[in-house]
Amino acid sequence: MTTRRVGLLGGAFNPPHEAHLKLARLALAYLDLDELRFVPTALSPHKPDPGGPDGPTRLRLLAGLLAEAGDRCRIETLEVERGGTSYTVDTLEALAAREPNTGWILVMGSDQLPGLPRWHRAERIFQLASVAIAPRPGVVLEGLGLPGLRPVEHWSGLPGERVWLPPTELDLASTALRDRLASDPARNPEGLPAQVLAAIRSENLYR
Repeated sequence: MTTRRVGLLGGAFNPPHEAHLKLARLALAYLDLDELRFVPTALSPHKPDPGGPDGPTRLRLLAGLLAEAGDRCRIETLEVERGGTSYTVDTLEALAAREPNTGWILVMGSDQLPGLPRWHRAERIFQLASVAIAPRPGVVLEGLGLPGLRPVEHWSGLPGERVWLPPTELDLASTALRDRLASDPARNPEGLPAQVLAAIRSENLYR
């Protein structure tokens, strides 16, 4: 029997920014979560390694992002500690074994949705977790089928469901922020909370 409802927001967080935090807060409210965990990857299987800070450094940046996010947001360090390529299915299996009686839901932007059926052991992912999607500007998803996921209006706490979140209305991307930090180091780009930017400056990152 599921007793806890936990959202998982995965990514490189390279760097973490305000849209990540906005998505987390939307998920907490809309999905009636007990907790939202940020899950930084060690190495993403879905995109080339862009370089930049290592896992422990990105964990510190995330801690700055979440400094005032409230006690229902926390960092799950499992993938960074495990190292190597970070497969969602491995993380879910480890979490399910560690924390039984918990309902898991992956929280993501709609730009990730087209590639979701090709994730490693996707059928097993949908046996362990549901998926919540927030629309992102410019992403067209008409006619997209996701075998193994049942469309629902409200998440029940069970695995294998797909639910839509409201849009974050913040069109931010870590790639663009990295480019801005590198091209104009003296400028403070919009979308980076003060504590994250201070850590980036103090550690001389993204130069």
